[in-house]
Amino acid sequence: MDHIRNFCIIAHIDHGKSTLADRLLEETGTITGKDSQNQVLDNMDLERERGITIKSHAIQMNYKVDGVEYLFNLIDTPGHVDFSYEVSRSIAACEGALLIVDATQGIQAQTISNLYLAIDNDLEIIPILNKMDMDAAMPEEVTDQIIDLIGCKAEDVIPASGKTGMGVVDILKAVVDRVPAPKGSSDEPLQALIFDSVFNSFRGIIAYFKVQNGTIRKGDKVKFVATEKEYSADEVGVLKLEPEKRDFISAGDVGYIISGIKEAKEVKVGDTITHRDRPCEIAIDGFEDVKPMVFAGIYPVDSNDYEELKVSMEKLQLNDASLTFDYETSAALGFGFRCGFLGMLHMDIIQERLEREFDMYVIATIPNVSYKAYTTKGELVIVNNPSDLPEPGTLDKVEEPFISAKLITKVDYVGPIMSLCISKRGVFQNQVYLSADRVELSFILPLGEIVFDFYDKLKSVSRGYASFDYHPIDYVESKLVKMDILLNGEGVDALSILIHRDNAYHMGQRVCAKLKELIPRQQFDIAIQASLGSKVISRETVKALRKDVTAKCYGGDISRKRKLLEKQKKGKKRMRQVGNVEVPQSAFLAVLKLDD
Repeated sequence: MDHIRNFCIIAHIDHGKSTLADRLLEETGTITGKDSQNQVLDNMDLERERGITIKSHAIQMNYKVDGVEYLFNLIDTPGHVDFSYEVSRSIAACEGALLIVDATQGIQAQTISNLYLAIDNDLEIIPILNKMDMDAAMPEEVTDQIIDLIGCKAEDVIPASGKTGMGVVDILKAVVDRVPAPKGSSDEPLQALIFDSVFNSFRGIIAYFKVQNGTIRKGDKVKFVATEKEYSADEVGVLKLEPEKRDFISAGDVGYIISGIKEAKEVKVGDTITHRDRPCEIAIDGFEDVKPMVFAGIYPVDSNDYEELKVSMEKLQLNDASLTFDYETSAALGFGFRCGFLGMLHMDIIQERLEREFDMYVIATIPNVSYKAYTTKGELVIVNNPSDLPEPGTLDKVEEPFISAKLITKVDYVGPIMSLCISKRGVFQNQVYLSADRVELSFILPLGEIVFDFYDKLKSVSRGYASFDYHPIDYVESKLVKMDILLNGEGVDALSILIHRDNAYHMGQRVCAKLKELIPRQQFDIAIQASLGSKVISRETVKALRKDVTAKCYGGDISRKRKLLEKQKKGKKRMRQVGNVEVPQSAFLAVLKLDD
């Protein structure tokens, strides 16, 4: 155990952690020329294209220092706020962390939040200044920011470049010297932390774990504490570039277990594995069920594809246990699913994976969050869909989730960012200057306001410089109302929104104006209305296409023309009563991306 080092990489999105991981793998001889490619650990095409890590990845490396062979277990973690629970479990499986900061951008919001997670778990932090080969690098300035943040010395910060390989040997030496060996005993009862799981179509669910105490052998009868399920360890092994079988894995090491599990719900990240016959006394703390934060309806573009979409969603859930879905129907869109996502990026990725991996083109409804509604009888109703909200006569109050948000920006953009947060019903908490030209703003915001278009607007008002990180705090009572969109008096349930009363009029006008642009003209007038209960708060009209019925009248008495016009008017009235208004898919998508 003295020669084992378990460490992870934490950084903000796009600070170069996957590229630096490639250099570490090359330097330790873990990957050779034929395996080499950019972002080796990002094995999804989507991760490579977007340059982000979506899933944690673990790999074992061997490295010799002064004739002594060391075993490194590296866990590459996602940087995006949506996957922060996964990051927290990966951090709990380590004793050290490489804190990577981009020398051209400096410290950003998720750098700080992931760093706090690492400090809470008593990890040894090794600060690394990445992208030092770039002309825009600001080594002295960013080094000062790191020193202010973690209180280290300037010589502790390792200058490096993931592109050129500069500083990689220094990083590996620092891992050996600074990261402590894992603590624990292989004689104690088995206690292992699951930090990730993947689905294999031949073997079922493969769980990745770190053994804190005890030993797990092939053929052992094991129990997963949180789910209380028991399995047989059909295969255990370590995570090289390809998984390698072992007869046993002992305290301090990282490995995988295959036990023929078919349901993703049975393996929960953060759960504890122990022996059935000799269980550990307490589970490893920190486990919690991942709760979806954002909900949206997903429907097939062609209603005949519903069964195929159902199969695709089930397969996708095997690979991504944080995706939840229930069946729902909509009068406008037919059969579909009510899905729960960790955040907006997660929702975007699921839609893209459905298209790429399963050729399923889908319509997503307006995303909303989970609200708590209380009836006059004191009953609690969890509202994930606007149509679940109790009727106004029976509704007592509605509570919505609030978040604590940290925004890091250049001083020049403080004003526009504050205006944006206040327009989203934010409450200013604190302002801290991290350096002469960088400031951290703290706000309390309603989650429902940021799932809509907050992130895009933040990037535009700060010209891409601001970074954003948040965590949920609590539910707070709010004046929320359900806004319905009516077409010729018929409600379109997929466009219903739960919204704060103060914003309802403005939002209603925007939605109606946008729909007027996008709904094609028919042979009859189409009234587009936004209503709160029975009160209409905004209206637009799509004018009818008009055929010139009087063209054949050459002069003559006016009564002939009037007769033809009256006949046309009656026909239009009848058509309006029986005609259906088709809402094009572009209208649903445009309402999602409403801009001021």
